[in-house]
Amino acid sequence: MAPTPTAPATPSVAPRPASLGVPARPQTRTDPAERRTLVVGRGISLQGTVADAERLVVEGTVESQMIHAAELFIAGSGVFKGEVEVEDAEILGAFDGTITARGSLTIRSTGRITGVARCRKLSVEEGGQLSGRMEMLSGDTAAPARAPAPAPAPAEA
Repeated sequence: MAPTPTAPATPSVAPRPASLGVPARPQTRTDPAERRTLVVGRGISLQGTVADAERLVVEGTVESQMIHAAELFIAGSGVFKGEVEVEDAEILGAFDGTITARGSLTIRSTGRITGVARCRKLSVEEGGQLSGRMEMLSGDTAAPARAPAPAPAPAEA
């Protein structure tokens, strides 16, 4: 009697359930501060303006007429030349120009600022340098002045 052909053996592999706590596909970050961070890396030079950056990290060189951001961090290797207006700033490298920090300005032991520095709260570690003009902001000057709302027009009878 001739053997009857059989189907090739295929191993039965059950699908693996997704691991608990691990998403099936990568999820996008929803934290706006994470998405709006600009890092100018070591050895990189940037000239121009920066718009809509929440956090600016300078490890290389930045030259700008005006930058608005919530936070500025200049690393020990970083150099910033120009004008910046931020909420808070931490300087470990070199800043040359005008800096306005509506909140705090921290100059670390390796940091140096040359030019004009304005802030509400100043902290300078031993070794940190500030050469130029320093202006402390009060509660009134820290926020831009608002024009009063126009009075409503009188109603006619």
